[in-house]
Amino acid sequence: MTPTQARMPVPRLTRRVFLGGLALAPAPIRIIDTHTHFYDPTRPQGVPWPPKNDAVLYQPTLPERYRKLTQALGVTGTVVVEASPWLEDNQWVLDLARDNPIIIGLVGNLRPGTPEFKQHLARFSKNRLFLGIRVNGGMLAMGVAQQEFIEDLKRLAGAGLELDVVGGPSMFSDLVRLTDRLSNLRIVIDHLPSNPPKDGSALRELGGRPSVYAKVSGVLRRIDGRVPTELSYYRQALDELWDVFGPDRLLYGSNWPVSDKLAPYHAVLEIVMQYFSSKGESAMEKYFRKNSAAAYRWGDRG
Repeated sequence: MTPTQARMPVPRLTRRVFLGGLALAPAPIRIIDTHTHFYDPTRPQGVPWPPKNDAVLYQPTLPERYRKLTQALGVTGTVVVEASPWLEDNQWVLDLARDNPIIIGLVGNLRPGTPEFKQHLARFSKNRLFLGIRVNGGMLAMGVAQQEFIEDLKRLAGAGLELDVVGGPSMFSDLVRLTDRLSNLRIVIDHLPSNPPKDGSALRELGGRPSVYAKVSGVLRRIDGRVPTELSYYRQALDELWDVFGPDRLLYGSNWPVSDKLAPYHAVLEIVMQYFSSKGESAMEKYFRKNSAAAYRWGDRG
């Protein structure tokens, strides 16, 4: 994308346009997608993920392809979440972002609790597009009891950066323990709604902590051999998230291109568009844009 293209008006998505003619037509919605992965298996060093035998994912997945896929849907920016454990792939995405303004930030892949974390954090946080890091549930479970891990997350919070976490319902209690110790660390829980925990008290506790956000990037499910695209299949799970986190701490994320394994991008978006349109204009603006600005502190690149 050239600088001139980046400044061109972007088509915006409304309930009337997207849902085919509802009676109410609100102000246009500008969408920030807080969960994508970019990579290129054809580069000389290859990629550690996805595997070569994954016919859907193992292909160049770069900003131009994403932009063509989403520009008519009102998507104006994306936060990339680094899936690669290779240190220099953090820099690879930051370099990619330099020439692609649709990338408004990177959630990097660094390992807190290791001797080199402080150095790596200092290096990457100099770039304003570096917004935070992601850890998985296993790393969190081991680290929350280790002082080195906690000290590194204090550094993260002190730098004004956030923490993405991904894992099953068992990690919610670990997140409660973490937020007990680091109440000022902004945390985004990825790929909700997950399978509901047997005891939902930990998730409800997190819902009461203002620094914790829920990324609604795992809505669609394969049910009896197919992936329903009707909202009725997912409404209860979305209602539960709404009841816990309310209108101010839910974020839109597509999980593209992994989402392609379930449904096309527009179908993934349509489910949440239908749901949040029923909550009113303000809730839509918050879910699709404003809440992610609060969680990630991204800035417009226009």
